[in-house]
Amino acid sequence: MQEYRRRERTCVTAVRLDLDTEGFTYQKWGGTQRCKKGDWIVNNNSEAYTIDAETFRRTYHMVSPGLYEKSGSVWAEEASEPGAIQTKEGSTAYSKGDYLVFNDPGRKDGYAMGPEKFRELYEAK
Repeated sequence: MQEYRRRERTCVTAVRLDLDTEGFTYQKWGGTQRCKKGDWIVNNNSEAYTIDAETFRRTYHMVSPGLYEKSGSVWAEEASEPGAIQTKEGSTAYSKGDYLVFNDPGRKDGYAMGPEKFRELYEAK
């Protein structure tokens, strides 16, 4: 795996689901995703999804109200075959050539994304 950082000025808009709710489920990335009270609803360049509250706290910082930038490193590798990765929110299917991305060098807190999107958002550190 190689270490990467998020490219500058690739912010997301986000709002915390800080309501008296049991959360909700939704279908995305070939699997069922779960959003809990306290998690974040994110818009990343017109793609909406949720991020676990603890992961968001560790990996994003506020630029201005509602606007956040990913900080710190991720570790990633190109998938050599198709499969699925279990995330904190659910399961994500991926194809050969997609990137498996982890917020931890020990391959924890991972997700998958297509190669075009990965290269648009991340650069080698």
